[in-house]
Amino acid sequence: MAKISPVSIKYMIHANFSAEGALEKPDVIGAIFGQTEGLLGAELEMRELQKEGKIGRIEVDLHKEGKKTVGVIKIPTAVDQSETTLIAAAIETIERIGPCDSQIEVERIEDVRGSKRDYIVERAKKLMLEIQGKTDSREISAEIKDSAKIAGVKEYGINKLPCGDISGKELIVVEGRADVVNLIRNGVNNVIGMNGTKLPDEIKELSQTKEITLFVDGDRGGKLIVQNVAENANVTYVAVAPDGKEVEELAGKEILMNLRKRIPVKEFLSGSQDRNKRNFETREEVKEIKFELGEEEKDKLKKIKKENEGSDKAILIDDKLNEIKSISVKMLASSLHRMRDKPTVIVIDGTATNSIINSAEEIGVKVIVAKNFATTNTTIKLLSL
Repeated sequence: MAKISPVSIKYMIHANFSAEGALEKPDVIGAIFGQTEGLLGAELEMRELQKEGKIGRIEVDLHKEGKKTVGVIKIPTAVDQSETTLIAAAIETIERIGPCDSQIEVERIEDVRGSKRDYIVERAKKLMLEIQGKTDSREISAEIKDSAKIAGVKEYGINKLPCGDISGKELIVVEGRADVVNLIRNGVNNVIGMNGTKLPDEIKELSQTKEITLFVDGDRGGKLIVQNVAENANVTYVAVAPDGKEVEELAGKEILMNLRKRIPVKEFLSGSQDRNKRNFETREEVKEIKFELGEEEKDKLKKIKKENEGSDKAILIDDKLNEIKSISVKMLASSLHRMRDKPTVIVIDGTATNSIINSAEEIGVKVIVAKNFATTNTTIKLLSL
């Protein structure tokens, strides 16, 4: 008897059956061949089709339910659509299996090639991505150049500070290794990192003979680093990343643009004092707003938080719990100071980062609702409703 090749299968007939008595698998298969004989003519004779490899191995799965036997039948075919449906209809005419009255009902006819096509398409997509990844000469070239630049990161001093070429008179001081790597990757080699926020002795010594530009992140932590380093080392200029951004994530143009905008350290520190004074005055004004957070208010905020889930946005709310506006969480820290209508409550989808909490505290926000908080060291009430 010829066997159907799995490759040539086109359709799979799925049928359910029930019989009034005990049966075995050979009884079911015998009934299919025996009771469909002569129904569809010689061309669609089940036994002949199987000999020719146009019908595959018939699978039967059965079990007993009380006095009944129930199960499923699967018939793979390599004939066309119309012939497959004729075979399916033919097996539904079977009224007896073995010694038992029975009933067969075709549940569905599956186009096996459809699932194969889906697999082919998905696999082709993955193979295409692999080919593109391996054959894009520009990406390979960029990767080689990048590796060569990063290999230029050296270590300096007892603390093994990450650095580039620090032999010149001008030196850029950044916070960590990731900042150093990013600057070197983008062609700025006269850089050294502090390996944290604490000022190493090596930087103090270098500041005595070199013109130091301190390049810090655009958040409150960056401003604190400037104050600490300026008090303990000879800093000439200060450059600051855009609000809410870190030096390690800046693109090449942003690095150069912000280094060009550097200002003398004295000017920076005096400006910080003015800003701190304005922020203090703002907080004093906001304190005059009476805001109490009872159970009713918490329930309303909980509802707003739930509706905001998955949006990657922050909802800014006034002291009457009315929405002022919604804004992307990524832009929140940098946008708070520019807002005319200052929020009393902020509902965040996700984590309240240090920069968000610091900026919110500076403008007098009373409550932040979020899933997680990067710090709890704040005067703001933090809720994870």
